[in-house]
Amino acid sequence: MADSYDLIVIGSGPGGYVCAIRASQLGLKTALVEKRATFGGTCLNVGCIPSKALLHASQLYEEAGRDFEKLGIKVAPELDLGRMLQFKDDGVKGNVDGVAFLMKKNKIATFHGTGRILKAGQVEVTGEDGARQVVEARAIVIATGSDVANLPGVEINERDVVSSTGALSFEKAPERLLVVGAGVIGLELGSVWRRLGSSVTVVEYLDRILPGMDGDVAKSLQRIYTKQGFSFRLATKVVGVERKDGALEVTLEPAEGGEQERVTTDAVLVSIGRVPYTDGLGLDEVGVVRDGKGRILVNGQFETNVTGIYAIGDVIPGPMLAHKAEDEGVAVAEILAGQTGHVNPDLIPSVIYTAPEVASVGKTEEELKAAEIPYNIGKFPFLANGRAKVNKTTDGFVKVLAHKETDRILGVHIIGANASELIAEAVVIMEFGGSAEDLARTCHAHPTLSETVKEAALSVAKRALHM
Repeated sequence: MADSYDLIVIGSGPGGYVCAIRASQLGLKTALVEKRATFGGTCLNVGCIPSKALLHASQLYEEAGRDFEKLGIKVAPELDLGRMLQFKDDGVKGNVDGVAFLMKKNKIATFHGTGRILKAGQVEVTGEDGARQVVEARAIVIATGSDVANLPGVEINERDVVSSTGALSFEKAPERLLVVGAGVIGLELGSVWRRLGSSVTVVEYLDRILPGMDGDVAKSLQRIYTKQGFSFRLATKVVGVERKDGALEVTLEPAEGGEQERVTTDAVLVSIGRVPYTDGLGLDEVGVVRDGKGRILVNGQFETNVTGIYAIGDVIPGPMLAHKAEDEGVAVAEILAGQTGHVNPDLIPSVIYTAPEVASVGKTEEELKAAEIPYNIGKFPFLANGRAKVNKTTDGFVKVLAHKETDRILGVHIIGANASELIAEAVVIMEFGGSAEDLARTCHAHPTLSETVKEAALSVAKRALHM
Protein backbone atom coordinates (compact mmCIF):
# COMPACT_ATOMS: atom_id res chain seq x y z
CA MET A 1 0.00 0.00 0.00
CA ALA A 2 1.34 3.47 -0.93
CA ASP A 3 2.41 5.91 1.76
CA SER A 4 -0.11 8.77 2.03
CA TYR A 5 0.54 12.45 2.81
CA ASP A 6 -1.15 15.82 2.61
CA LEU A 7 1.64 17.14 0.40
CA ILE A 8 4.48 15.76 -1.72
CA VAL A 9 7.17 18.23 -2.79
CA ILE A 10 9.39 17.15 -5.70
CA GLY A 11 12.77 18.89 -5.46
CA SER A 12 14.65 20.10 -2.38
CA GLY A 13 16.10 23.38 -3.65
CA PRO A 14 15.30 26.65 -1.83
CA GLY A 15 11.73 26.57 -3.13
CA GLY A 16 11.08 22.93 -2.37
CA TYR A 17 12.60 22.55 1.08
CA VAL A 18 11.14 25.87 2.29
CA CYS A 19 7.72 24.83 0.97
CA ALA A 20 8.00 21.54 2.87
CA ILE A 21 9.04 23.29 6.10
CA ARG A 22 6.19 25.82 5.94
CA ALA A 23 3.67 23.09 5.15
CA SER A 24 4.84 21.07 8.14
CA GLN A 25 4.64 24.16 10.37
CA LEU A 26 1.01 24.49 9.30
CA GLY A 27 0.20 20.91 10.27
CA LEU A 28 0.34 19.25 6.87
CA LYS A 29 1.82 15.76 6.70
CA THR A 30 4.60 16.38 4.21
CA ALA A 31 6.98 14.34 2.08
CA LEU A 32 9.97 15.57 0.09
CA VAL A 33 11.46 13.81 -2.95
CA GLU A 34 15.07 14.60 -3.97
CA LYS A 35 17.12 12.87 -6.67
CA ARG A 36 20.48 14.01 -5.26
CA ALA A 37 22.14 12.36 -2.30
CA THR A 38 22.12 15.76 -0.58
CA PHE A 39 19.38 18.36 -0.16
CA GLY A 40 19.47 21.96 -1.35
CA GLY A 41 19.17 21.61 -5.11
CA THR A 42 21.35 23.47 -7.57
CA CYS A 43 21.54 26.55 -5.34
CA LEU A 44 23.20 24.95 -2.33
CA ASN A 45 25.16 22.23 -4.13
CA VAL A 46 26.49 23.75 -7.36
CA GLY A 47 25.04 27.25 -7.61
CA CYS A 48 24.47 30.19 -5.27
CA ILE A 49 26.32 28.92 -2.22
CA PRO A 50 29.59 27.60 -3.72
CA SER A 51 29.86 30.52 -6.14
CA LYS A 52 29.47 33.04 -3.31
CA ALA A 53 32.13 31.22 -1.32
CA LEU A 54 34.59 31.55 -4.20
CA LEU A 55 33.59 35.16 -4.82
CA HIS A 56 34.27 35.96 -1.17
CA ALA A 57 37.58 34.12 -0.99
CA SER A 58 38.89 35.42 -4.33
CA GLN A 59 37.94 38.99 -3.43
CA LEU A 60 39.88 38.79 -0.17
CA TYR A 61 42.85 37.33 -2.05
CA GLU A 62 42.81 40.20 -4.54
CA GLU A 63 42.36 42.82 -1.82
CA ALA A 64 45.26 41.37 0.17
CA GLY A 65 47.58 41.71 -2.80
CA ARG A 66 46.24 44.99 -4.15
CA ASP A 67 44.65 47.07 -1.41
CA PHE A 68 45.87 46.04 2.03
CA GLU A 69 49.08 48.04 1.80
CA LYS A 70 47.00 51.21 1.40
CA LEU A 71 45.52 50.44 4.81
CA GLY A 72 48.91 49.98 6.42
CA ILE A 73 48.84 46.17 6.19
CA LYS A 74 51.81 44.60 4.44
CA VAL A 75 51.26 41.04 3.22
CA ALA A 76 52.38 38.92 0.29
CA PRO A 77 49.42 36.60 -0.41
CA GLU A 78 50.04 33.20 -1.92
CA LEU A 79 47.21 31.35 -3.62
CA ASP A 80 46.46 27.81 -2.43
CA LEU A 81 43.64 26.95 -4.83
CA GLY A 82 43.14 23.51 -3.32
CA ARG A 83 42.46 25.03 0.10
CA MET A 84 40.18 27.65 -1.43
CA LEU A 85 38.13 24.96 -3.18
CA GLN A 86 37.98 23.02 0.10
CA PHE A 87 36.71 26.19 1.81
CA LYS A 88 33.98 26.28 -0.81
CA ASP A 89 33.13 22.59 -0.34
CA ASP A 90 33.04 22.96 3.45
CA GLY A 91 30.52 25.77 3.08
CA VAL A 92 28.36 23.65 0.81
CA LYS A 93 28.42 20.73 3.25
CA GLY A 94 27.46 22.96 6.15
CA ASN A 95 24.45 24.24 4.25
CA VAL A 96 23.18 20.94 2.89
CA ASP A 97 23.64 19.27 6.28
CA GLY A 98 21.66 22.13 7.76
CA VAL A 99 18.75 21.43 5.41
CA ALA A 100 18.87 17.73 6.34
CA PHE A 101 18.62 18.75 9.99
CA LEU A 102 15.62 20.96 9.23
CA MET A 103 13.85 18.06 7.51
CA LYS A 104 14.21 15.94 10.65
CA LYS A 105 13.31 18.81 12.96
CA ASN A 106 10.10 19.46 11.05
CA LYS A 107 9.24 15.75 10.79
CA ILE A 108 9.25 15.77 6.98
CA ALA A 109 9.44 12.35 5.33
CA THR A 110 12.25 12.29 2.77
CA PHE A 111 12.67 10.08 -0.28
CA HIS A 112 15.91 9.99 -2.25
CA GLY A 113 15.26 9.13 -5.87
CA THR A 114 13.74 10.45 -9.08
CA GLY A 115 10.12 11.48 -8.78
CA ARG A 116 7.60 10.84 -11.56
CA ILE A 117 3.97 11.91 -11.36
CA LEU A 118 1.73 8.98 -12.24
CA LYS A 119 -1.46 10.96 -11.83
CA ALA A 120 -2.82 13.73 -9.62
CA GLY A 121 -2.09 12.67 -6.05
CA GLN A 122 0.42 9.94 -6.89
CA VAL A 123 4.21 10.06 -7.30
CA GLU A 124 6.51 7.16 -8.13
CA VAL A 125 10.01 7.41 -6.65
CA THR A 126 12.83 5.45 -8.31
CA GLY A 127 16.01 5.07 -6.27
CA GLU A 128 19.54 4.76 -7.64
CA ASP A 129 19.28 1.00 -7.26
CA GLY A 130 16.20 0.94 -9.47
CA ALA A 131 13.82 0.16 -6.61
CA ARG A 132 10.45 1.89 -6.98
CA GLN A 133 7.82 2.99 -4.50
CA VAL A 134 4.62 4.95 -4.85
CA VAL A 135 3.81 7.88 -2.57
CA GLU A 136 0.34 9.42 -2.43
CA ALA A 137 -0.87 12.86 -1.35
CA ARG A 138 -3.79 15.18 -1.91
CA ALA A 139 -1.42 17.78 -3.39
CA ILE A 140 1.87 17.70 -5.32
CA VAL A 141 4.23 20.67 -5.65
CA ILE A 142 6.79 20.59 -8.48
CA ALA A 143 9.96 22.43 -7.40
CA THR A 144 12.57 20.84 -9.65
CA GLY A 145 14.36 24.07 -10.58
CA SER A 146 16.36 24.68 -13.73
CA ASP A 147 19.26 23.36 -15.74
CA VAL A 148 22.05 24.90 -17.81
CA ALA A 149 21.03 26.17 -21.25
CA ASN A 150 23.19 24.57 -23.92
CA LEU A 151 24.90 26.45 -26.73
CA PRO A 152 24.21 24.78 -30.09
CA GLY A 153 27.30 23.15 -31.53
CA VAL A 154 29.30 23.41 -28.29
CA GLU A 155 29.70 20.31 -26.14
CA ILE A 156 30.20 20.86 -22.40
CA ASN A 157 32.58 18.33 -20.83
CA GLU A 158 33.03 20.15 -17.47
CA ARG A 159 36.81 20.09 -17.91
CA ASP A 160 37.88 22.76 -20.40
CA VAL A 161 34.43 23.57 -21.80
CA VAL A 162 32.35 24.06 -18.68
CA SER A 163 29.00 25.17 -17.37
CA SER A 164 28.68 27.05 -14.10
CA THR A 165 29.14 23.69 -12.35
CA GLY A 166 32.55 22.96 -13.87
CA ALA A 167 33.64 26.56 -13.37
CA LEU A 168 33.44 25.99 -9.61
CA SER A 169 36.17 23.36 -9.67
CA PHE A 170 39.00 24.20 -12.09
CA GLU A 171 42.13 22.44 -10.80
CA LYS A 172 44.10 25.56 -11.69
CA ALA A 173 43.17 29.00 -12.94
CA PRO A 174 43.04 28.89 -16.76
CA GLU A 175 45.59 31.25 -18.27
CA ARG A 176 42.88 32.39 -20.68
CA LEU A 177 39.14 32.03 -19.99
CA LEU A 178 36.45 32.86 -22.54
CA VAL A 179 33.01 33.42 -21.02
CA VAL A 180 30.00 33.03 -23.31
CA GLY A 181 27.25 35.28 -22.00
CA ALA A 182 27.45 38.60 -20.15
CA GLY A 183 24.73 37.78 -17.65
CA VAL A 184 24.94 37.38 -13.90
CA ILE A 185 26.49 33.89 -13.79
CA GLY A 186 29.14 34.62 -16.42
CA LEU A 187 30.22 37.88 -14.79
CA GLU A 188 30.33 36.41 -11.28
CA LEU A 189 32.38 33.34 -12.19
CA GLY A 190 34.48 35.37 -14.62
CA SER A 191 35.28 37.67 -11.69
CA VAL A 192 36.40 34.73 -9.55
CA TRP A 193 38.93 33.46 -12.09
CA ARG A 194 40.12 36.91 -13.13
CA ARG A 195 41.04 37.58 -9.51
CA LEU A 196 42.86 34.24 -9.36
CA GLY A 197 44.98 34.97 -12.42
CA SER A 198 42.97 34.28 -15.57
CA SER A 199 42.79 36.63 -18.53
CA VAL A 200 39.01 36.84 -19.06
CA THR A 201 37.17 37.67 -22.28
CA VAL A 202 33.38 37.90 -22.24
CA VAL A 203 31.48 37.30 -25.47
CA GLU A 204 27.87 38.53 -25.55
CA TYR A 205 25.33 38.18 -28.36
CA LEU A 206 23.60 41.45 -27.48
CA ASP A 207 25.19 44.89 -27.74
CA ARG A 208 25.30 45.35 -23.95
CA ILE A 209 26.05 43.42 -20.80
CA LEU A 210 23.38 42.43 -18.27
CA PRO A 211 20.27 42.46 -20.48
CA GLY A 212 17.24 43.53 -18.45
CA MET A 213 19.30 45.53 -15.96
CA ASP A 214 18.94 49.30 -15.75
CA GLY A 215 21.01 50.84 -18.54
CA ASP A 216 22.89 53.28 -16.29
CA VAL A 217 23.99 50.44 -14.04
CA ALA A 218 25.05 48.19 -16.92
CA LYS A 219 27.15 50.90 -18.57
CA SER A 220 28.83 51.85 -15.30
CA LEU A 221 29.54 48.24 -14.43
CA GLN A 222 31.08 47.53 -17.83
CA ARG A 223 33.46 50.46 -17.36
CA ILE A 224 34.44 49.16 -13.92
CA TYR A 225 34.91 45.59 -15.18
CA THR A 226 37.05 46.82 -18.07
CA LYS A 227 39.20 48.75 -15.61
CA GLN A 228 39.54 45.56 -13.55
CA GLY A 229 40.87 43.68 -16.58
CA PHE A 230 37.86 42.15 -18.32
CA SER A 231 37.76 42.21 -22.12
CA PHE A 232 34.33 42.41 -23.78
CA ARG A 233 33.21 41.31 -27.24
CA LEU A 234 29.62 42.54 -27.61
CA ALA A 235 27.16 41.92 -30.47
CA THR A 236 29.16 38.75 -31.12
CA LYS A 237 28.23 35.08 -31.14
CA VAL A 238 30.17 31.86 -30.62
CA VAL A 239 29.57 29.42 -33.48
CA GLY A 240 32.04 26.67 -32.61
CA VAL A 241 34.76 25.39 -30.28
CA GLU A 242 37.54 23.03 -31.39
CA ARG A 243 40.58 21.58 -29.65
CA LYS A 244 43.88 22.42 -31.34
CA ASP A 245 47.48 22.16 -30.16
CA GLY A 246 46.51 21.69 -26.51
CA ALA A 247 44.18 24.68 -26.44
CA LEU A 248 40.69 25.64 -27.58
CA GLU A 249 40.02 27.48 -30.81
CA VAL A 250 36.76 29.43 -30.64
CA THR A 251 35.04 30.67 -33.79
CA LEU A 252 33.28 34.02 -33.43
CA GLU A 253 31.16 36.06 -35.80
CA PRO A 254 29.09 39.26 -35.58
CA ALA A 255 25.63 38.65 -34.10
CA GLU A 256 23.99 39.89 -37.29
CA GLY A 257 26.27 37.76 -39.45
CA GLY A 258 29.51 38.55 -41.21
CA GLU A 259 33.13 37.57 -41.35
CA GLN A 260 34.22 34.95 -38.84
CA GLU A 261 37.34 35.05 -36.72
CA ARG A 262 39.08 32.57 -34.46
CA VAL A 263 40.47 33.17 -31.01
CA THR A 264 42.49 30.82 -28.84
CA THR A 265 41.73 30.18 -25.20
CA ASP A 266 42.42 27.58 -22.51
CA ALA A 267 38.89 27.21 -21.18
CA VAL A 268 35.35 28.20 -22.15
CA LEU A 269 32.53 28.89 -19.71
CA VAL A 270 29.08 28.59 -21.30
CA SER A 271 26.69 30.79 -19.32
CA ILE A 272 23.88 31.78 -21.66
CA GLY A 273 21.08 31.19 -19.18
CA ARG A 274 19.05 28.39 -17.66
CA VAL A 275 15.99 26.39 -18.69
CA PRO A 276 13.25 24.77 -16.58
CA TYR A 277 14.13 21.24 -15.48
CA THR A 278 11.13 18.97 -15.95
CA ASP A 279 12.71 15.85 -17.49
CA GLY A 280 11.21 12.58 -16.33
CA LEU A 281 8.37 14.13 -14.35
CA GLY A 282 5.68 12.63 -16.57
CA LEU A 283 4.08 16.02 -17.25
CA ASP A 284 2.94 15.18 -20.76
CA GLU A 285 1.38 11.93 -19.63
CA VAL A 286 -0.69 13.62 -16.91
CA GLY A 287 -1.51 16.60 -19.13
CA VAL A 288 0.28 19.47 -17.37
CA VAL A 289 0.46 22.42 -19.77
CA ARG A 290 3.75 24.24 -20.49
CA ASP A 291 4.57 27.27 -22.60
CA GLY A 292 6.93 27.52 -25.57
CA LYS A 293 9.92 27.89 -23.23
CA GLY A 294 9.11 24.73 -21.32
CA ARG A 295 7.81 26.60 -18.26
CA ILE A 296 4.88 25.13 -16.36
CA LEU A 297 1.85 27.40 -16.52
CA VAL A 298 0.09 28.08 -13.21
CA ASN A 299 -2.75 30.26 -11.97
CA GLY A 300 -2.64 32.84 -9.18
CA GLN A 301 -2.69 30.01 -6.64
CA PHE A 302 0.36 28.28 -8.24
CA GLU A 303 -1.89 25.44 -9.45
CA THR A 304 -1.41 23.91 -12.89
CA ASN A 305 -4.27 23.02 -15.21
CA VAL A 306 -4.37 19.62 -13.46
CA THR A 307 -6.22 19.89 -10.14
CA GLY A 308 -3.97 19.07 -7.20
CA ILE A 309 -0.67 19.61 -9.04
CA TYR A 310 1.18 22.87 -8.24
CA ALA A 311 4.51 24.33 -9.34
CA ILE A 312 6.92 26.99 -8.04
CA GLY A 313 10.36 28.46 -8.69
CA ASP A 314 12.40 28.15 -11.85
CA VAL A 315 9.94 25.78 -13.55
CA ILE A 316 7.28 28.52 -13.81
CA PRO A 317 7.45 31.97 -15.47
CA GLY A 318 9.35 34.73 -13.70
CA PRO A 319 12.95 35.40 -12.70
CA MET A 320 14.97 32.29 -11.89
CA LEU A 321 16.00 33.36 -8.39
CA ALA A 322 16.24 31.30 -5.21
CA HIS A 323 14.45 33.87 -3.06
CA LYS A 324 11.52 34.00 -5.51
CA ALA A 325 11.23 30.22 -5.21
CA GLU A 326 11.36 30.42 -1.41
CA ASP A 327 8.55 32.97 -1.20
CA GLU A 328 6.47 30.97 -3.67
CA GLY A 329 7.08 27.84 -1.60
CA VAL A 330 5.78 29.57 1.51
CA ALA A 331 2.80 30.97 -0.39
CA VAL A 332 1.66 27.65 -1.87
CA ALA A 333 2.04 25.89 1.49
CA GLU A 334 -0.17 28.53 3.10
CA ILE A 335 -2.72 28.24 0.29
CA LEU A 336 -2.87 24.47 0.76
CA ALA A 337 -3.42 25.03 4.50
CA GLY A 338 -6.38 27.30 3.80
CA GLN A 339 -4.55 30.58 4.31
CA THR A 340 -3.92 33.41 1.86
CA GLY A 341 -0.38 33.01 0.55
CA HIS A 342 0.87 35.73 -1.77
CA VAL A 343 4.02 36.82 -3.61
CA ASN A 344 4.40 40.26 -5.20
CA PRO A 345 6.04 39.46 -8.57
CA ASP A 346 6.93 43.12 -9.14
CA LEU A 347 9.17 43.34 -6.08
CA ILE A 348 11.60 40.46 -6.47
CA PRO A 349 15.11 41.92 -5.94
CA SER A 350 18.00 40.78 -8.09
CA VAL A 351 21.68 40.85 -7.12
CA ILE A 352 25.06 40.41 -8.79
CA TYR A 353 27.75 39.48 -6.26
CA THR A 354 30.75 40.93 -8.03
CA ALA A 355 32.88 43.80 -6.71
CA PRO A 356 31.22 46.20 -6.64
CA GLU A 357 27.92 44.45 -6.05
CA VAL A 358 24.80 45.29 -8.03
CA ALA A 359 21.23 45.09 -6.76
CA SER A 360 17.91 46.26 -8.11
CA VAL A 361 14.18 46.04 -7.51
CA GLY A 362 11.19 47.35 -9.42
CA LYS A 363 11.18 49.07 -12.79
CA THR A 364 14.19 50.17 -14.80
CA GLU A 365 14.30 53.59 -16.41
CA GLU A 366 13.95 51.94 -19.82
CA GLU A 367 10.77 50.14 -18.71
CA LEU A 368 9.23 53.37 -17.40
CA LYS A 369 9.97 55.14 -20.66
CA ALA A 370 8.48 52.30 -22.70
CA ALA A 371 5.32 52.35 -20.55
CA GLU A 372 5.16 56.18 -20.76
CA ILE A 373 5.07 56.49 -16.98
CA PRO A 374 6.21 59.94 -15.80
CA TYR A 375 9.07 59.74 -13.32
CA ASN A 376 11.77 61.65 -11.47
CA ILE A 377 15.31 60.40 -10.87
CA GLY A 378 17.42 60.70 -7.76
CA LYS A 379 21.07 59.58 -7.95
CA PHE A 380 23.80 59.67 -5.36
CA PRO A 381 27.39 58.45 -5.80
CA PHE A 382 29.24 56.33 -3.25
CA LEU A 383 32.13 58.75 -3.78
CA ALA A 384 30.20 61.33 -1.75
CA ASN A 385 29.46 58.97 1.14
CA GLY A 386 31.71 59.32 4.20
CA ARG A 387 31.88 55.60 5.02
CA ALA A 388 32.59 54.60 1.41
CA LYS A 389 35.22 57.31 1.05
CA VAL A 390 37.16 56.33 4.18
CA ASN A 391 36.94 52.62 3.27
CA LYS A 392 38.07 53.26 -0.33
CA THR A 393 34.91 51.63 -1.74
CA THR A 394 33.74 54.58 -3.81
CA ASP A 395 32.72 52.90 -7.07
CA GLY A 396 29.05 53.13 -7.99
CA PHE A 397 25.85 54.95 -7.12
CA VAL A 398 22.26 54.58 -5.92
CA LYS A 399 19.46 55.44 -8.33
CA VAL A 400 15.88 55.98 -7.16
CA LEU A 401 13.02 56.23 -9.67
CA ALA A 402 9.83 57.79 -8.32
CA HIS A 403 6.51 58.62 -9.97
CA LYS A 404 6.53 62.23 -11.10
CA GLU A 405 3.03 62.92 -9.76
CA THR A 406 2.66 60.71 -6.68
CA ASP A 407 6.36 60.37 -5.65
CA ARG A 408 5.77 56.64 -5.10
CA ILE A 409 9.03 54.71 -5.56
CA LEU A 410 8.92 52.65 -8.75
CA GLY A 411 12.45 51.28 -8.86
CA VAL A 412 15.76 51.34 -6.99
CA HIS A 413 19.08 50.37 -8.58
CA ILE A 414 22.36 50.16 -6.69
CA ILE A 415 25.90 49.54 -7.84
CA GLY A 416 28.38 49.67 -5.00
CA ALA A 417 29.71 48.03 -1.86
CA ASN A 418 27.14 45.96 0.08
CA ALA A 419 24.44 46.57 -2.54
CA SER A 420 23.03 43.10 -1.81
CA GLU A 421 22.21 44.20 1.75
CA LEU A 422 21.19 47.77 0.97
CA ILE A 423 18.48 46.71 -1.50
CA ALA A 424 16.34 45.19 1.28
CA GLU A 425 15.45 48.67 2.53
CA ALA A 426 14.12 49.56 -0.90
CA VAL A 427 12.08 46.35 -1.14
CA VAL A 428 10.42 46.99 2.21
CA ILE A 429 9.43 50.58 1.52
CA MET A 430 8.16 49.70 -1.96
CA GLU A 431 6.14 46.78 -0.58
CA PHE A 432 4.27 49.30 1.55
CA GLY A 433 3.83 51.79 -1.29
CA GLY A 434 6.31 54.28 0.15
CA SER A 435 7.43 57.47 -1.54
CA ALA A 436 10.85 58.97 -2.10
CA GLU A 437 9.90 61.54 0.55
CA ASP A 438 9.17 58.75 3.05
CA LEU A 439 12.59 57.24 2.43
CA ALA A 440 14.31 60.62 2.54
CA ARG A 441 12.80 61.44 5.94
CA THR A 442 13.77 58.11 7.53
CA CYS A 443 16.72 58.49 9.88
CA HIS A 444 19.78 56.52 8.78
CA ALA A 445 22.75 55.80 11.04
CA HIS A 446 25.98 57.69 10.34
CA PRO A 447 28.46 56.79 9.06
CA THR A 448 26.95 53.97 6.99
CA LEU A 449 26.70 53.03 3.35
CA SER A 450 22.91 53.04 3.78
CA GLU A 451 23.05 56.83 3.78
CA THR A 452 23.58 56.63 0.01
CA VAL A 453 20.03 55.30 -0.29
CA LYS A 454 18.62 58.16 1.77
CA GLU A 455 20.62 60.73 -0.22
CA ALA A 456 19.40 59.27 -3.52
CA ALA A 457 15.83 59.62 -2.24
CA LEU A 458 16.57 63.22 -1.26
CA SER A 459 18.02 63.76 -4.73
CA VAL A 460 14.63 62.93 -6.30
CA ALA A 461 13.50 66.35 -4.99
CA LYS A 462 16.89 67.91 -5.86
CA ARG A 463 17.86 68.29 -2.21
CA ALA A 464 20.69 65.87 -1.55
CA LEU A 465 22.77 67.13 1.36
CA HIS A 466 26.24 65.79 0.61
CA MET A 467 26.54 66.39 -3.11
